[in-house]
Amino acid sequence: MTKKTKKNNFLGFAVFITLLLIIAFSLIAAFKKPHIRQKAKKFFSYPTDYEEYVLKYSKEYDIDPRFVFAVIYTESHFDPNAVSDVGARGLMQIMPDAFDWIKFRLDDTRDITFDDMFDPQLNIQYGTYMLSYLYEDFGSFELAAGAYHQGMNAVQAWIDDGTIDPDNFSIDAGLDDMPSDPTRNYIYKVMNALEKYKNNSQLEEDINNARSEE
Repeated sequence: MTKKTKKNNFLGFAVFITLLLIIAFSLIAAFKKPHIRQKAKKFFSYPTDYEEYVLKYSKEYDIDPRFVFAVIYTESHFDPNAVSDVGARGLMQIMPDAFDWIKFRLDDTRDITFDDMFDPQLNIQYGTYMLSYLYEDFGSFELAAGAYHQGMNAVQAWIDDGTIDPDNFSIDAGLDDMPSDPTRNYIYKVMNALEKYKNNSQLEEDINNARSEE
């Protein structure tokens, strides 16, 4: 190989490396922009769509927003138009009787009906309030998820008759004692999703920023 050929090869390699560096720095700069970063969230396996509403109402009702995201993911996979076989609607799959109960508890005098549960903001507000109430009542994400799925009366009955022990209940201990297979599977899915959301560093930053706002 001649010196000229070696020189040309070296120059070509240098140009290639320079182009790679330019592309890399351009991508880094782009992802630092808020609107690009927001779009990037769409590519996560566990998305954070409707983050504005989740952060707003989880702060208002004092519940971990990551738990809310985990329930939305499990219930509807973020489809605001989802309808279940039993008539639950929207992102958090609100049932008609749950809608009436929450509306009463919130003393919500707005002119809204069950049809409005297809509205993402209203659905998240109502679902987040319900999760907050259940978490305060049962004291754990696992039991709150179970009550959200099966109903608070059913979970309370299992506690009262000794079927499950609320002080020793998690996906690692006591879950097999729950007599409902669908609810047991639901709890496992929610808790698995919750762990995924806890590992989302960008979401953690957004949560901290929301908490620091007056």
